[in-house]
Amino acid sequence: MKMNYFVVGTNNMESAIPFYDSLFEKTDFKKVAPTERMTYWLGEDFAFAVAIPFDGESATNGNGTMVGFSVGSTDEVKRLHKKAIELGGTCEGEPNQRGPRFSAYVRDLDKNKICFSD
Repeated sequence: MKMNYFVVGTNNMESAIPFYDSLFEKTDFKKVAPTERMTYWLGEDFAFAVAIPFDGESATNGNGTMVGFSVGSTDEVKRLHKKAIELGGTCEGEPNQRGPRFSAYVRDLDKNKICFSD
């Protein structure tokens, strides 16, 4: 078994799309927007999406919930962390060695927590 997609909620799709477009611009992800309430960035065998909640309630970030991206190198960890901060995200952990992985943590514009690791 392997994970094939991850979805985070947003309350402002007009802000979320440019944030992730810019964050993923030098990656293999390709954007697909099948509906007004959901946008995907598709990789070879994984999809990431932002969505306005189906139930019509406000999107909230989960306490203890995090999505992790294995990005292949320490330089890419540093680049994506810096890019996310430049785009208005907030730092949740500077790039650093943590156990066996080099990683960094940010929150997006809706406070969803993201980890980049080598």
